[in-house]
Amino acid sequence: MKKLYSSILIILISFSGFAQNSEIKKGDRFFAERAYIDAATAYEKVADKNQKVLQNLGDAYFYTNQLENASEVYQLLFLRHKAEVESGYKLRFAHALMGVNKYEEADEYLTEYYGKDFNFDKFRRELDTTVSHVYTTRQELNNPAAGDFGISYYGDKVTFASTRNQERPIYPWDKRPTLDLYTADVTEDGKLSAIVLFPGGINTDSHESSAAFSEDGMTMYFDRTNDKRVKNDAGERVAHIRIYRAKMVDGKWANIEALPFTSDEYSTEHPSLNADGTKLYFASDMPGSLGSFDIYVVDINEDGTYGTPRNLGSGVNTAQREQFPFISDANVLYFSSNGHQGFGNMDIFKAEGDFSEAKNLGATINSGHDDFAYIIKEGQNEGWFASNRRGSDNLYNFSREDYTPPVVEIDDRETNIETGRQQLRDVGNIYFDFDKATIKPESEVTLDKVVAIMKKYPTLKIEIGSHADARGSDKYNLALSERRAASTLEYLVSHGTERERLTSKGYGESMPLNDCTKPTGCTNVQYAKNRRSEFTIMD
Repeated sequence: MKKLYSSILIILISFSGFAQNSEIKKGDRFFAERAYIDAATAYEKVADKNQKVLQNLGDAYFYTNQLENASEVYQLLFLRHKAEVESGYKLRFAHALMGVNKYEEADEYLTEYYGKDFNFDKFRRELDTTVSHVYTTRQELNNPAAGDFGISYYGDKVTFASTRNQERPIYPWDKRPTLDLYTADVTEDGKLSAIVLFPGGINTDSHESSAAFSEDGMTMYFDRTNDKRVKNDAGERVAHIRIYRAKMVDGKWANIEALPFTSDEYSTEHPSLNADGTKLYFASDMPGSLGSFDIYVVDINEDGTYGTPRNLGSGVNTAQREQFPFISDANVLYFSSNGHQGFGNMDIFKAEGDFSEAKNLGATINSGHDDFAYIIKEGQNEGWFASNRRGSDNLYNFSREDYTPPVVEIDDRETNIETGRQQLRDVGNIYFDFDKATIKPESEVTLDKVVAIMKKYPTLKIEIGSHADARGSDKYNLALSERRAASTLEYLVSHGTERERLTSKGYGESMPLNDCTKPTGCTNVQYAKNRRSEFTIMD
């Protein structure tokens, strides 16, 4: 009988080992194909994860914006294999940590990676004294099943790229359809309407994105992914991206052709035209780039030919990624980078004049996730950008106000208090789900406005007072309201408000806004009004 049990145990162990190896091989195959969702699913089933599995699983999460999962896997990777791990994982781990608001831990890994001191709190405080604008942002499209980004002006309309066309092939990276270009009208209050596929023969079963148009609307530039895959230095087969040009002929887009400096061997992407149509800015990883992707410019000659692309240099470009350039009508270059110091992953920067210095646009528009594809009409101080801060790529519109860090004298304090108090009354309360203390996505808009007010009036101090409805015991509700106040405070701190300017207090169910003072007798909507955080300026 013992021999029988031993034989069964050996068979079970062998079967388990076979199953583990099968999942690793499956995960490796998916990872090599950049099918990161499928790769993660396979690696998750591996009980005893070795270094390679942890590296690939962390990357699969990172590349699909699952930053909480990525940070946990990377942490385990460094705990077990720190001496053997390549330095690039330190950078990705740091960005994953920033994406979940763990900036102090991220500083350690950034310091190790770059070999110089990184201090996020110091960076943020200094940035507050140098930003030129305060942004108010609003998420316009929120389709969890699709990604929307790469918006551009198209006459009185806009175009943008989206994965919403279910008739397109599924892209293995994120298991969504390939990208198509769409057009939309913009309503007076900044909403997109009448969203339809871009007309003509522009869209194919490949990816199309990032359109740019000449002032007269007769020439169009856009991205299209190559059908052909080529091996990169890592031995991976990659389909690169080319910039194409199309001409308007008899009311239709025609003469669609790749630009002469594009290639199957590297990517050129994200075109942007200057105001007079004489220069085209774009991103590329072509030979000679400083890092993964750099920003380039090429002259467009009067006869329609092109000069030689020029790298914009180290004032803009780093050893990491610089992408999504936009040259405004005031000749300000906006772009996204994960190489300059920022809030995590891709941040939006600007460069002016000779483009010798990149400046972060600040905490009122950037987050710990990818923020990119910024466009603006300078004279109107309004524009658009994309971000995956809420899971998938989504479009946001914004307005901005000029911001000069004020030198506030004592005599100005009362004026600032009264102005700030009125603005806080206009921002409103935030609300919580029943028995929850987590910040809801729709509350972030209000909280971001509070952050902007605190930046605008740096002498203000506020109390966050949080409340519960009447369901539950007095003791429980007091503790719940304190947790709500704490989570509200932490959000404001993580987005740039100094902790010492904030206090938080839970009031339980003691201060209802209506007559719902008993655990029964009111509707859910009535109870919900009391599950709130309020903001009060401390005189």
